[in-house]
Amino acid sequence: MRCPILSCVAVAGKYNKYPAQPPPARAGRAPVGLRQFALAVHDVEGVPAACVLLQDRFDLDVNVLLLGAYIGVQGKTLTADDVDAARAVVDTWHTEVVRPLRAVRRRLKSGPAPAPDARTASLRRHVAGSELDAELVELDELGRWADEFDAPRGAGSVVEHTTTAMELVVQSYDGGTVDGAVAAALAVIATAAGRQEGAPT
Repeated sequence: MRCPILSCVAVAGKYNKYPAQPPPARAGRAPVGLRQFALAVHDVEGVPAACVLLQDRFDLDVNVLLLGAYIGVQGKTLTADDVDAARAVVDTWHTEVVRPLRAVRRRLKSGPAPAPDARTASLRRHVAGSELDAELVELDELGRWADEFDAPRGAGSVVEHTTTAMELVVQSYDGGTVDGAVAAALAVIATAAGRQEGAPT
């Protein structure tokens, strides 16, 4: 199973809705905008597999996970209540819009009859485009929430802040437990996030 954001990225290339690279970031800040940050992080080797592992294990929303990384990269302290507040912004949209579109796209890959054929392949591409748009709506809503989020900066490295923030996101999904495999996946994402242009060092 592909990570939701990566599915969006694949479709984005066809629809040319994104530049190949995110715009330059200002020094000392996370890359401009959650949307660009999410795409840049997902372009790093190892991140796709890490996201799939976390998505499959906890049924989590990868957009929210990357929001946690985005906040962590800025050195801000995220709490469990903050994660709940961010999820409240998009959970209904994700459940009622993003997931159904994703389910239809995946189903059309093999059926039901008359799928798969040339006509249903065209329909599937249109559904994929709608799924992409829905994901972008969600990312932009989370991005607005992040822009208004104000929290003190804590001590520690960017990777430490980012990992802690993502652990809180994981735990918000039915009390997800951070074991060795989960910690390793989070470390891959946190390292990739910390290497993005503009991340504080």
